[in-house]
Amino acid sequence: MVDENVMKIRHSAAHVMAAAVQNLYEGVKFDIGPATDDGFYYDFDMEHRLSDADLKKIEKEMKNIIFKKRYPFECVEMSREEAEAYLTENGQTFKLERLADIPEGEKITFYKCGEFMDLCRGPHVEFANQIPAFKLLSVAGSYFKGDETKPMLQRIYGTAFESKAALAAYTKMVQEAKKRDHRKIGKEMNLFSIDESVGPGLVLWHPKGARIRTIIEDFWRDEHFKRGYELVNTPHIGLANLWETSGHLDFYKEGMYADMTVDDRTYYAKPMNCPFHVKIYQASPHSYRDLPLRMAELGTVYRYEKSGTMHGLFRVRGFTQDDAHLICTPEQVENEVRDLIKFSQFIWETFGFTDVKAYLATQPEKAVGEKERWDLAISSLMSAVEKEGLECEVDEGGGAFYGPKIDLKVKDALGREWQTSTIQFDFNLPERFDMNYVGEDGQKHRPYMLHRALLGSFERFFGIITEHFEGKFPMWIAPEQVRILPITNDHIPYCEEIAERLKAKGIRCTVNSRNDKIGAKIRTGRNDRLPYMLIVGDAEVENNQAAVFKRGEGDLGPIAMDEIVAMFEAEINEKR
Repeated sequence: MVDENVMKIRHSAAHVMAAAVQNLYEGVKFDIGPATDDGFYYDFDMEHRLSDADLKKIEKEMKNIIFKKRYPFECVEMSREEAEAYLTENGQTFKLERLADIPEGEKITFYKCGEFMDLCRGPHVEFANQIPAFKLLSVAGSYFKGDETKPMLQRIYGTAFESKAALAAYTKMVQEAKKRDHRKIGKEMNLFSIDESVGPGLVLWHPKGARIRTIIEDFWRDEHFKRGYELVNTPHIGLANLWETSGHLDFYKEGMYADMTVDDRTYYAKPMNCPFHVKIYQASPHSYRDLPLRMAELGTVYRYEKSGTMHGLFRVRGFTQDDAHLICTPEQVENEVRDLIKFSQFIWETFGFTDVKAYLATQPEKAVGEKERWDLAISSLMSAVEKEGLECEVDEGGGAFYGPKIDLKVKDALGREWQTSTIQFDFNLPERFDMNYVGEDGQKHRPYMLHRALLGSFERFFGIITEHFEGKFPMWIAPEQVRILPITNDHIPYCEEIAERLKAKGIRCTVNSRNDKIGAKIRTGRNDRLPYMLIVGDAEVENNQAAVFKRGEGDLGPIAMDEIVAMFEAEINEKR
């Protein structure tokens, strides 16, 4: 969580930015300007079309407000009528809509900084000069209230920190993040693409990206079989009545792809796999002796995301969930949750993520399911987290209406936190679908149902690991593990012999037989982020060796081929 004082600084910086924009441009209408985990933004409507070139000018005016004028932040309380009159007089139509969203009886406050006054709950710093360090980052478009049918506003993003040193560290991290951007690396390495003529938010996996994906999926399947899961496959569409029973058409219809009518029956593209897994469970009767039942699927789902929210692989409209549903008795709940946390930790540690934190969301005011079931679920989640020694932050009342959950978040190489694995109880679907099992007493009982994703969305996971490794994937998942470089054409036959030997061991390799100088071949291999290159000249052919060039370590010198093969196999098998 971001420090409360930093959030206050950022919120205040957003207001100062708005004040600067008001001072510099005519006819500005304002919307919202919140603080965020990374900084702040403010949305504007005005004639002048902002560009990145305007940011320096706005920053200069902000410095004038902060360091020269040092305006105080003053809280001004108004009645609803006074607020409406003030906003109407100043032509602030967007703020009038925001005012209408404030519930009757709730206090209405404005905050004033110099000549700028904004409808706002606060809090803010006492004086503008208590904003020590800030920077404006970019300009973007944003629909009012996120609704594509409403006006497009102009948004300025910025950030602010409690010190210049903290801002400098953040700026450095942002520059590093740009180098690691999975969209940039994906294009450089020819891993995937998103083609607008196919459809926005729909991913095309190129051979190298699909190769990595297949390797990870095979690893995922093997680990599930080891832990007693059964893998299932379900359709991409389902009849409307299925989604009516599950509740998706009531609660999630705006996120579902439009209905298709075939033979007078209506189908929807699936946004989730859950109802299909329930139907598989219900295809045969179950007793307590059959439980726990663990079903997993790499299921592709489709969800409508607004065009302004999509971002590379991180937010798409078609994606694959590594979904699982566990059906169990009350007595089995805690062990199942604990095993899920262990499984999640194992997966993330295998991919090089060791900093993992749990976030537990508990029962909200409006919820389905008996209190006893909620209490058992929450205590099981908390007990499992404690026993596995994970740091945990509790979000009281933050659970979904249908059950509590644990989210696991990991930190990447840049220290950025990513929400990844989820363990979610569901008291809603078992009721809606009348799920049951026969207990020891011979009576029908309602089972506990857990939703679980380890990687979350495969697309998002792929984006995370691409940025974490900067495209320098570990050898075991690298699409091309070894490239063999002949110094001259005379060495090509021996290089091809090496390649055949490595391929026989399942090692992915190629021979660069281009008529380039060896230095150029090595540079190309570095740019392609290869784990290993084997360089072959006369001495290597004569001694059945290869000169080994290892990513990150450089030239290891000539090594006998038997040793090289053993070294490669060990690194791949150990998933280093």
